Parts: sequence; structure tokens; C-alpha cells
Amino acid sequence: MLNLLRFRLVFPALVIALLISAGCANTKPSRFYTLSPLATSESEAQGSAEGPGLAIGVGPVKLPEHLDRPQIVTRTSRNELRLAEFDRWAGSLQDDFSRVLAENLSILLSTGRVSLYPWRRSVPIDYQVVVDVNRFDGELGGNMWLIARWSVFGGRDKEVLSMRKSRIIEPSGAQGYRAMAAAQSRALANLSREIAKVIETISQRGRNQ
Repeated sequence: MLNLLRFRLVFPALVIALLISAGCANTKPSRFYTLSPLATSESEAQGSAEGPGLAIGVGPVKLPEHLDRPQIVTRTSRNELRLAEFDRWAGSLQDDFSRVLAENLSILLSTGRVSLYPWRRSVPIDYQVVVDVNRFDGELGGNMWLIARWSVFGGRDKEVLSMRKSRIIEPSGAQGYRAMAAAQSRALANLSREIAKVIETISQRGRNQ
């Protein structure tokens, strides 16, 4: 009688443990992604290699809250988003966006003097780039969209030197989240080129005055 009672108490726990183990065994492993900067071998640097280079401050960079999350977000319709269950960003997408933008501007403007917000007050900054991202997503296997408003500040009083809105569409070229992350990196590279071109124009104008 005592053994039967013990069996009735232990058996449900064993069943639950087996079910949990089976569920864990069938769980797909998560995949993690990051944005990638421009290749340093690219010969598209716009800035002059002479001198120490411009001092660029990148940030603040702001992404919508629904995008700055571990899961990669894709769009299934104009008003519907899908969060990937097993495909995630390796860290904060907002931080990754800022880091890659800074690296791209360093390459494009031929300068190693690039600082991420917030920087110390003692750090000299020639131009500050502030970015407000409205959209940075797309359809899996379709187009990736990057829509952002950005401003360039400069001078001793940090006056607004340029205000722009970029609308970039980049085909993913293939199915899967790896292709989507690659398309997002290419879109960010195109945004970086637009910003670098404006900074170079402003800098050239200042040198000619």
C-alpha cells in the first residue's frame, strides 16, 4: 500500500520531467546577427587623408521602441509586424546602428576621430550627427526600408548646418534573416554615404571661406 502511494506521487513528476526534456530537445537553437560596416578596403573615402581628419560625434541615435528589442522584426503588411522567435540581434540594435554608422563615417571621411554619444565634454567635435530613425525593417525575402531624419550640427554654438530626410529601399535578394540583416547593413551604408557627403560639402565650404 505504501509503495503504491509513493508511485502515485512520483509518477506525475516523472511524466512532467520527461515532457520538459522532450520539449527542450525539440527547441530550435537561436541564431544571432549584427550589422556590418563598410569594408575598410573600399576606395570610396571622400575626406582628405591629410592632417588628423575631422572630429565627428555620432549620436544621439534613436530607433522606435518596437525595433530596439532582441528579436528581429519584419513586416508582414503595412500595419502588422512579426517578431522572429529564434533569430535575434546579438545586442542592442540601437547601439549596433550607432557603432556601424560611426565606423562607416570614419571610413568615408578618412578620419579616426569619431566619438559615440555621449562623449566627454573635453573631446573636441567638429560636427555632430543626430539621427531619428522612423523605420528600419522590411519583408522577409523582400525589400528592406530605412527611413530616417538626421541633422548635422557644427560650430562653437552647435548650430544646425543641415537637416535631411533619407528614404532608402534595399532588396534583401534572398529569403531568410541572414539576407535581411545584410540588406539592413547595406541600407545603413547608403545612409552613411549621404551623411558623409553632406559633411564633406560643409567642411569644404568652410575651408573656402
